[in-house]
Amino acid sequence: MELRKEIEPQFDVAENRYPRVLKLILDYTDYCDQNGDQENIAYKKLEERLHLMTGKDMSKFNLWEWWEEDGAENLAFDISLPEPEKVKMITREEVYEIVRRLKTFEEPDQKSASDFFRTFYNNTVYGNGYFMKFLEINCNTFRLNLFQRNKDKNGNYFEYSIDELVAILVA
Repeated sequence: MELRKEIEPQFDVAENRYPRVLKLILDYTDYCDQNGDQENIAYKKLEERLHLMTGKDMSKFNLWEWWEEDGAENLAFDISLPEPEKVKMITREEVYEIVRRLKTFEEPDQKSASDFFRTFYNNTVYGNGYFMKFLEINCNTFRLNLFQRNKDKNGNYFEYSIDELVAILVA
């Protein structure tokens, strides 16, 4: 199912920003390798430039030691992708499609997708949590533990089905 444009991740914006964001991150790393940044002056300049470019709070990102996490490319993508927004009147079908994507680990139709989309699509579902963030801001009953293993009152583990999750999220 196709989702409304305002629900889908804005890959066009991310793809446009990505080369500049990646270059800034890598340039900062090179600068630190050559000069150090004990006073965090260059780091603060990098945060400010990235914030001005994306509008995002850079304190959520590890710009300093990205190599210990997912790498510069994934970090640059996460910074480049606009945050999900609150939408008017999300439908049950739209919530179902988002939950289905989160639960099935299914690759999207990639025939017409760009290389950039194919490279980073999984980040939006599993990596940076774009769709989880979307549900959090658009569904009043969202709780992260709904998507994790849970324990019933008898001590047995279970996971909610797609239909159960949708019923809870649209309640």
